[in-house]
Amino acid sequence: MNQAVEPAILQSTPSLIQRHRRALLTGASLATLLGLGLFAGYWWQWGRFLEETDDAYVRADWVAVSPRIAGYVAQVLVEDNQPVKAGDVLVQLDDRDFIEQLRSSEAKLQQARAAATARQSSLHTLDARLAEQQQRIAQAQAALHSNEAEAHRARLDYLRYRDLVDQQIATRERLETASAGQAKALAAVTEARAQVARQQAQCQVLQARRQQAQARIAESQARVGEAQANLALARNALNDTAIRAPFDGVVGQRKVRRQQYVMPGLPLLAVVPVEQAYVIANYKETQLQHMAPGQSVDIAVDSFAGQRWRGQVESIAPGSGAVFALLPPDNATGNFTKIVQRFPVKIRLVADEVNGPAILPGMSVIATVDTRPARQQDSSHGG
Repeated sequence: MNQAVEPAILQSTPSLIQRHRRALLTGASLATLLGLGLFAGYWWQWGRFLEETDDAYVRADWVAVSPRIAGYVAQVLVEDNQPVKAGDVLVQLDDRDFIEQLRSSEAKLQQARAAATARQSSLHTLDARLAEQQQRIAQAQAALHSNEAEAHRARLDYLRYRDLVDQQIATRERLETASAGQAKALAAVTEARAQVARQQAQCQVLQARRQQAQARIAESQARVGEAQANLALARNALNDTAIRAPFDGVVGQRKVRRQQYVMPGLPLLAVVPVEQAYVIANYKETQLQHMAPGQSVDIAVDSFAGQRWRGQVESIAPGSGAVFALLPPDNATGNFTKIVQRFPVKIRLVADEVNGPAILPGMSVIATVDTRPARQQDSSHGG
């Protein structure tokens, strides 16, 4: 009996295995189809609008801080990797010589102003003398007019007495007296004219002196201006002994040391505006068709696994990296191999994302730009 049952069981076992296999294959096929459908739906709804590149890095417009004047370093007030604020003193140069230059410039300015004041006073004195001389000229001219009137009256008297003498009405003595009066009046007119000429000549001398005084005043004012300029330069030089941070940031590449002699333009250290960092992503030219400023960007930083940042496309470079290369390729010579070009895209971090972990220049990131129209982006973010 047992021997008869065993072949039946053995015959039914393969059929059960086959049914299980078919069920598994059917389930796997359905799962695969479902996964493909979900992926296709995702790609149609979102995926086809996303442009991703891992050729992206964090950048910042850092500045190499250099002195504007030459001198010895008196103090280095910052350490490597130290945060600083705009206006903080980073390096202090020895300012003793510059203080003396400032004092010398101030003294020279005072001397120039004193000389200008003295020459201005001399001009005022000349103006007063000129005004007095004008009065003297007016008085001399008035005296001339009076003498001319007296000479005219004396001539009329002489002519009248001459007629009377001819008519034997007046005596010759009377005519001689009138003639003497006329001669005296004419002499007085001549003297008055000479006096007017002398006063006018003196006025011309004073006017010439006034012009010379004005020229000296202009020269003094020029010296005052030069002294003021030298004083301003001395003040600027003294202020430049304190080398300050141009903006908020972090100190890097600190090369300066105490007692070092530095020259203008020599890089002493760098200030990196970490909080103003941005991303430069190099996208292929085939990815730029629907890309435009203002589109949202998802940013993943290699240094911070699992964390995401949001950004916006700020601008797209006007040329590929090859265009601005030191030695741009010349495709008109030799064999040509077409290479897909990459264009730098500047991505600005959204303000509310900056307060996360510090993203430092040089970090590698993966940038994904959502090229959908703004309306669809807003609806997806709202959902």
